[in-house]
Amino acid sequence: MKKYTIFFIILSAFTTQSCGIYSFTGTNINPDVKTVQIDYFPNNAVLVEPSLSQEFTTRLQDLFLQQTNLDLVKSGGDLQFEGEITGYKINPMTATAQQTAAQNRLTITVNVRFFNNKNEEDNFERTFSHYYDYPADAQLTGGVLDDAFNEILERITQDIFNASVAKW
Repeated sequence: MKKYTIFFIILSAFTTQSCGIYSFTGTNINPDVKTVQIDYFPNNAVLVEPSLSQEFTTRLQDLFLQQTNLDLVKSGGDLQFEGEITGYKINPMTATAQQTAAQNRLTITVNVRFFNNKNEEDNFERTFSHYYDYPADAQLTGGVLDDAFNEILERITQDIFNASVAKW
């Protein structure tokens, strides 16, 4: 019986040890970090979709508000994000027997500069990109554009979140 008690105590000690603060959302945020600043991401791509900058910035802000306890501030944030949309491209992907496109691909690329003012070793500048394939006979407007934005922006914002506070 005594062997099991000692084993249980040792096992408990190892399982309660951790490498920092961890939450169920996957974040590893220092307890000193209280605020996040997410600046407007202008669209500097050659092809410009008017609503993309605002949509992307809002989605990134919403993700941090939903997944963390950080307060969103306009300036002086403990965590700061800035950058620009650098790519918005539509390319044909697959061809039909008649040598026409059967499918197109929308690709959005965002350059992000991340600053952790509490731990400068976490700072980075990185490019994030994702795509959405849609039928070539469909126009990239209305519901098709909404679906494309939903899939692409969800993936890019989650990748930015993971790279910055989840450190994946």
